[in-house]
Amino acid sequence: MDEARDLRLYRRRLLLLLVCAIAVFGVMYVLYSALNTLRTLELVELERDRWQRPADVLAALDLRAGNTVVDLGSGAGYFALKVSPVVGGHGRVIAVDLRKLSLAFLWVRAASRSPHNIQTLVGEEDDPRLADGTVDAVLIANTYHEFRTPKVMIDHVFRSLRSGGRLVIVDRAPRSSDAAAPENMAHGHEVPMKAVEEQLQHEGFEITVRKDPFIDRPEDDPWWLLVSRKP
Repeated sequence: MDEARDLRLYRRRLLLLLVCAIAVFGVMYVLYSALNTLRTLELVELERDRWQRPADVLAALDLRAGNTVVDLGSGAGYFALKVSPVVGGHGRVIAVDLRKLSLAFLWVRAASRSPHNIQTLVGEEDDPRLADGTVDAVLIANTYHEFRTPKVMIDHVFRSLRSGGRLVIVDRAPRSSDAAAPENMAHGHEVPMKAVEEQLQHEGFEITVRKDPFIDRPEDDPWWLLVSRKP
């Protein structure tokens, strides 16, 4: 009986050891994948710096130390991380995205930097979940064309801004007038600046800057930049 009991105990310990080993290897694999993704993000963003004109986008936001800024459609934080040091320790960057994984990577990246002023927020398809009258500037970069209901989203943005608050939108433009037709834009990744400008004016924004094209690379769609303010 003692031998049978010892055998059962040995098997339990062996099973526990195997489970622990599998768990450790699983954690190591997840960490390796995460680190590899972070390295890839850094390389992609270094390349993006060469053509995205981030300094000009930040200049359009006209930020001050202590401002509260929203990066709507932040992804893993390309712009949020650049805005963070501009608004400083007394400022705040609210990074809004639908994708929890992207925000998780942003949180990890922001945790190792200073100042620690980036807040991640999981938005909804028709609601960025921003408090009314609390924001000085909003950036929507390469995201407007993804909005399911642009009117609803822009209305939320308008209400979140303080009087005089700025909205900067950067997005891709269609290369041809045919591509700009509403029936061809339904599932595309481009949107004409004129259509967005009209939507902003309808929601009460004042247009202050128009740049079309803002970025024009032969191998890519042209980009435009639109700056507006809440009266």
